[in-house]
Amino acid sequence: MAILNTVKNTQDIMVESFSAPAHNLRVALVTETFAPEVNGVAMTLGRVVGGLLQRGHEVQVVRPKQSREAGNAPQPGLDEVLSKGVPIPNYPDLHFGLPFGNRLLKLWQQRRPDIVHVATEGPLGWSAVTAARKLRLPVTSSFHTNFDNYAQHYGIGLIRAPIEAYLRKLHNRTRATMVPTQALMQQLQARGYRNLTLMSRGVAIEQFRPLARSEALRERWGVAPHDVVLLYVGRLAKEKNLGTVLATCSAVQARLPRAKMVFVGDGPMRKALQEACPQAVFCGLQAGEDLAAHYASGDLFLFPSVTETYGNVVPEALASGLAVLSYAHAAAANLIRDGRNGALVPLGDELAFVHAGVALASDPHQLQALRSHAAASVAHMGWDTVFDNFILTLRTAIAGHEEDLSGRRGDDKAAQFNPTSA
Repeated sequence: MAILNTVKNTQDIMVESFSAPAHNLRVALVTETFAPEVNGVAMTLGRVVGGLLQRGHEVQVVRPKQSREAGNAPQPGLDEVLSKGVPIPNYPDLHFGLPFGNRLLKLWQQRRPDIVHVATEGPLGWSAVTAARKLRLPVTSSFHTNFDNYAQHYGIGLIRAPIEAYLRKLHNRTRATMVPTQALMQQLQARGYRNLTLMSRGVAIEQFRPLARSEALRERWGVAPHDVVLLYVGRLAKEKNLGTVLATCSAVQARLPRAKMVFVGDGPMRKALQEACPQAVFCGLQAGEDLAAHYASGDLFLFPSVTETYGNVVPEALASGLAVLSYAHAAAANLIRDGRNGALVPLGDELAFVHAGVALASDPHQLQALRSHAAASVAHMGWDTVFDNFILTLRTAIAGHEEDLSGRRGDDKAAQFNPTSA
């Protein structure tokens, strides 16, 4: 009997040890914006798709064709499906995808993806959720942008409530909604969002680094080695709260006339900013190593936005060796240690923001101390962990969906997602 038990235990160990590995996934990712477009969502999604492809998964990106778009070189494992779109108000270079449901039904009937992930909430995203549910495909989503908060900056505040209701309904029709911070998760839960799971973001620490600092670039900006450079990187648009940047710049230059304001990025406010701050340097859009050099060649990074759900520029600035001044909000609230790698002020307190900017710029020893700790504070935030967590969340959603199909199919609602399982 003992021999038989030993044989049985050995067989159990062998079965467990040689169980089939998880198969590679075929992921349909639906988005209104995608690299090489220059914004935080497009950058994040480009990174995620690259990580999926590197791990052997197949990705089908469904997105609107953008204006002046050149054909992309094909990549193994990547299939791009382009829909029609219409320009987004105040973002003429970006397009909302028009409803695409019938095409998606045919596309996914012919070759079913393992899961559909909806990254943006426009008409294209709604079509994708609807098509996936008709085909009984598991579907997940991401919450990247507070569109309802943006409404007040573009004169459409009266429809803020309907926008919020639309966003909540779309996300609640998915098995899991990925959000970048714990604070945002709690806010959305209080607003009636279900099935939320935390999915933070990474930073390309191999690209953004203090050693990219360029004295030659600083010379072109007209600053000496010990002059303070205030840096802003991002879209030049109303929702970025750039009036606070101008107020901070003015106050700093009243104390330090040689301090320089540098804007990296473009957008509809560029002309107005140039008129309001003619002594500033406007560098336009930058990418790759040029962007890394622009980051690292600053000293104090100003992040005054109150509408971000995350703010990729914050970890990029820290990785580049900059002290960061921000409201206690979004990514900054998690990444900034006040007095250690930057400074935090209460959300919306512009006077506190300006005073903190003047204090930091006027104290070279404190500024240098903050900068010396900045890069190390985000050194753990490489993208590999983000990719692995994203894939785990997809697999968890697929497993839950399969359980529902084999059991209770009477409930048409998305099953509750357990954030602790991903």
